[in-house]
Amino acid sequence: MPRLAAAWGICPIDGQDGFLAALEGVTGRRLYVHVNNTNPILIEGSPERVEVERKDWEVAEDGMEIVL
Repeated sequence: MPRLAAAWGICPIDGQDGFLAALEGVTGRRLYVHVNNTNPILIEGSPERVEVERKDWEVAEDGMEIVL
């Protein structure tokens, strides 16, 4: 499955091989952008969202503007 997921451009969010673990040392403002609108991290208060925010990531939302 990992090879198939990589071929599709899919990376798990959490876990040992996940996105959050891979970027654990990145500092500064961290904003997670997820295109699939069925992901539970998009639901405020969900266990998945709480875990992402506990690791100091913000979750992007529709219409969000970011000033660089």
